Amino acid sequence: MGSILGTTVVGAVLAVIVGLVIYNMYKDKKRGKSLGGCNGNCGSCGGCH
Repeated sequence: MGSILGTTVVGAVLAVIVGLVIYNMYKDKKRGKSLGGCNGNCGSCGGCH
């Protein structure tokens, strides 16, 4: 019984962490920040063709 409880707690904590990471990525995207690449302004990017 204890191992099931431990597994559930660890799984819940990991799910919360992943959820927060996804939420922060979504907020950054709405603010115009991204994890790399162009944000649509190819004049300042330097990485566009």
